[in-house]
Amino acid sequence: MTKERDPRQIRKACSRSLMGHYPQSLAGILHELAETVRADESPDVYGAGNIIRDFEAEVAQLLGKEAAVFMPSGTMCQPIALRIWTDRRHLPRVGYHPTSHLELHEFQGLQRLHGLETVLIGSPYQLLTLDDLKAVAEPLGALLLELPQREIGGQLPSWDELTAITGWAREHNIATHLDGARLWECKPYYQREYAEIAGLFDSVYVSFYKSLGGISGAVLAGPADMVAEARIWQRRQGGNLYQLYPYVLAARKGLAERLPRMQAYHEKAVAIAAALSVFPQIEILPAVPQTHMMHVFMRGDREQLVESALDIAEETGTWLFGSLSPTQLPAYQKFELSVGDASLDMSTDEIVSLFEKVFAQVEAAR
Repeated sequence: MTKERDPRQIRKACSRSLMGHYPQSLAGILHELAETVRADESPDVYGAGNIIRDFEAEVAQLLGKEAAVFMPSGTMCQPIALRIWTDRRHLPRVGYHPTSHLELHEFQGLQRLHGLETVLIGSPYQLLTLDDLKAVAEPLGALLLELPQREIGGQLPSWDELTAITGWAREHNIATHLDGARLWECKPYYQREYAEIAGLFDSVYVSFYKSLGGISGAVLAGPADMVAEARIWQRRQGGNLYQLYPYVLAARKGLAERLPRMQAYHEKAVAIAAALSVFPQIEILPAVPQTHMMHVFMRGDREQLVESALDIAEETGTWLFGSLSPTQLPAYQKFELSVGDASLDMSTDEIVSLFEKVFAQVEAAR
């Protein structure tokens, strides 16, 4: 019988976690941000002021782009970019992978707000390929590629495949936009600077609240004239807020502190995947993580697995997972594992031991 308990409260009480960063109190977050403020800095006002413009310039340089604009969310950045590129080509049709965030999580915002047609390219279970793109029968005004692709376990195309796709698009006058919500995680796999990766695309969006641990916020970067036009669309869509400095401070802090840890996060993800792969009840996608993210598939009853993980969280103060998603194979459930600061402090031996307890409890409950 399922126990009546709140997973959120259990997680809050845990001092350790298999994934992500350590939680902080609101007071702690604000205190740390206050300590990063420079003596000559003042709040931004409607996007003006050094605190926001200096950060935009820093990110633009990091991505090798002429200019950048800070916005509240990627859900605002990306449709704006695609609208601009398709308007310039007088071709209101955008292609992207079936698991794109715009397709799954934005309530058809691209279609309803901007009147754009969308074409789903490739299989929802595999990376988009050049052959998939060539098979599209209708001309495209823009192509969106996500690096890495979250919904299929953080997978990445090879560098040769990526350059072939973007090169073919360029030859056919298709604007290329990079959904770089997790672009920061790609460097260990490609072993190339962010500017070189982003350089394959006409524009790029990056996020600051995921692996970097910021509060919220995003940047859209690209040619100066395109970014200037994006600022107009930002105002039209209500995103030119009176002040954005708390988000900027958190983004700046996350970029400075956690960007240098991406290699360590990736190495830990590879080690965790190898450790979990010894269990006959577990499959990892991809088998060797290409970023510091993976999908963990577990064979067993979903409710029993979750209850066992919650028992262990209460007993040991260590959070493994709190929910599982169904998969195409009814015998398997899955969760997304993204490595962060907390993950680095757990040894692989300890991780194996805790999962042994999970499966032992599930077996005992059968």
